[in-house]
Amino acid sequence: MSGGVDARTGDVWLHRWRPRPRAGARLVCFPHAGGSAAFFAPWSTKLPAEIDVAAVRYPGRADRFAEPPLTSMPAMVTEIAGALEPLADRPTVLFGHSLGAIVAYEVARELTRRDVPPARLVVSGRRAPADEPGGTKHLLPDDELVGELLRLGGTEPGLLASEDARSVFLPAIRADFRLAENYRRLPGREPSCPLTVIVGDEDTEVDVRRAGRWAEHAVAGFSAHVLPGGHFYLIPQEKAVLALLVEACTTPAAA
Repeated sequence: MSGGVDARTGDVWLHRWRPRPRAGARLVCFPHAGGSAAFFAPWSTKLPAEIDVAAVRYPGRADRFAEPPLTSMPAMVTEIAGALEPLADRPTVLFGHSLGAIVAYEVARELTRRDVPPARLVVSGRRAPADEPGGTKHLLPDDELVGELLRLGGTEPGLLASEDARSVFLPAIRADFRLAENYRRLPGREPSCPLTVIVGDEDTEVDVRRAGRWAEHAVAGFSAHVLPGGHFYLIPQEKAVLALLVEACTTPAAA
């Protein structure tokens, strides 16, 4: 797929701020709806040097702004899995938040199908595929969609204040919501790696019970962690999240 290329790696789909070719493990992060790889930039300095940190670069934003955003989950999964398949030289942990959790899950399944499964899948702030609620937020008028983003958190209040800013950012955000709300589990086997779920105890999008249903998709071990906070608990609880990810990357086979 054409578009902006990471100058450090020559990669369209993955961004690394500090490539660590000698790291013992790799962490690949999948952004939430309306998010970009930049959300994870601080993690590249806060995680230890033995972890090579990368983030998925969705089209339609940042340096891939000129490309149309994807609204087809199979197309998204095929592209990202193709970018990750050559990187099976070391244990790779996939982490996805909200929409990113579902994309990471489907990519883990596709990598399993290609016989290069990740070492672990970590999902955050999202209902399990067996419990997807659908939704019509992607059809909301602009003002209501912006209000929904502000309710969820994770978006700077002033970012979408002007009409000009909305015309720039809302198309990709709306496409992401459409992708998330129209998602239905694709056919095929479950990921062959252990699965970890993390959820905020006040998340209005997924409660602890529903988050626990991710266990139905785990065939190689399952663990769950509840942290204080709402849908974007991972911002105030960053230290705790990173500690869990270090554990996942350094002991990826542990259930």
